[in-house]
Amino acid sequence: MDSLAFLLSRLQFAFTISFHIIFPSFSIGLIAWLTVLEALHLATRRPVYRQVFEFWLKIFSVAFGLGVVSGIVMAFQIGSNWSDLSRMSGPIQGPLLVYETFTAFALEASFFGILLFGRSRVPPWFYLFSTAMVALGTTLSAYWIMANNSWMQDPVGYVMRNGQFVPNDWVAILFSPVLWVRFPHMLLASYLTGAFCVAATGAWYLLRGQFHAEARIMLSMGLYLAAVLVPLQLFFGHLNGDYVHDRQPVKFAAIEGRWHDEQPASEVLLAIPDPASETNKYAITVPVLGSVIGSMSLHSKEVGLTDFPRADRPPLIIPFFAFRIMVGCGLIMLLLAWLGTWLSRKGRLEQSRVLLWLIFLSFPLPFIAILTGWFTAEVGRQPWVVYGVLRTADAMTPFLTAHAALTSLIVFCSVYTLIFAFGVVYIYRLLRAGPAGGLVEPTPGAVPQRPLSVVDEPLEPTPRLVPVVTSAAHRRSTGNQPW
Repeated sequence: MDSLAFLLSRLQFAFTISFHIIFPSFSIGLIAWLTVLEALHLATRRPVYRQVFEFWLKIFSVAFGLGVVSGIVMAFQIGSNWSDLSRMSGPIQGPLLVYETFTAFALEASFFGILLFGRSRVPPWFYLFSTAMVALGTTLSAYWIMANNSWMQDPVGYVMRNGQFVPNDWVAILFSPVLWVRFPHMLLASYLTGAFCVAATGAWYLLRGQFHAEARIMLSMGLYLAAVLVPLQLFFGHLNGDYVHDRQPVKFAAIEGRWHDEQPASEVLLAIPDPASETNKYAITVPVLGSVIGSMSLHSKEVGLTDFPRADRPPLIIPFFAFRIMVGCGLIMLLLAWLGTWLSRKGRLEQSRVLLWLIFLSFPLPFIAILTGWFTAEVGRQPWVVYGVLRTADAMTPFLTAHAALTSLIVFCSVYTLIFAFGVVYIYRLLRAGPAGGLVEPTPGAVPQRPLSVVDEPLEPTPRLVPVVTSAAHRRSTGNQPW
């Protein structure tokens, strides 16, 4: 095996998957929210819901397209750089990816066109149904991908036959307890991504004094949704920690930064791990808390990294710090969501420009949390690609050269950077332009200039008399006046 080709292949897969995961996580949450918006529009007939829906549908379309384009290379990359993985795990991973195509892609392809072009051509109830089907398609896509990845994290339901993982229990694979902890965790992360991006956009418009009716809908709905979802996400995050503690103890020790067995175990809040000396420098710890987090006990023994051979330990620095960044982002989002929701219910949110700025600046937090969570899970799994049974080094294409790996890495980085730049610029232009034909609402406390005016209905333009020049013969024949 060419060690340089191995390193470049790992960097390539890390780059492409990190780039790709941004767009599905955003679009999964956004289309679920669009389904709620369309249902509210049908139930209330308030034009503001339709206006916000049409605006965010454009952004969803761009993000969805970028996700599809950036995700296509994943399967090809497994075949080109990781052919031994494809050969050995193909009987399980192949069907899982095919099921994604049959279910998720079929729904998305069938109903996405209706979202873009069919509003005036189908009944309103069917348009709502189409929106829900696209949302279901993205959710199923997440399920099949997480089923595939969760099997690699905790392989079950297989037997080894002729050097291949052959499925013998699909129920165990599709209903693995690990999968049904990790899948909701990923789904909630996607919903939070959509919620915070929508809320941040609403805060931005209010700070600029634009699109008040639409901005209030975005801000309030985004914050309310996040206020409910962040605690759920923290709960499922704890369940993820339980599965790692029980099934991947070496990863758990790396995340905790625990080098030696402890009973009871302290919790390392912050430190600078030193793999050379197998110690933590400048550590800030809390006694006993490690046992509480790991085993819900005040006196349990928790294992350290030195219990495992060096060859079986993951790189420590990335999972240690990535996990803490992820948790930090979650706690900040919780604080902003709860404080923003409380002020919104008090009617004082728009007066707090500091909080509006903080909400606006919070939009990268869910993306950072997703990426660092993914780094924690994937780097913490090393040196295994299929945990405990297939090492990453044994999964690479054996005849791959460093030159070929470097060439593909440069091509992927260049193309993805170009796509990302165009996509981000286009989405920014859509956000800056705002909802087309923004709705007019009166200033709070002002006296309406028209009776029966409502905040979410566009004002009708006043008709203007225009002189019409006609011939004298035409006026005599029709009896019409020239005005």
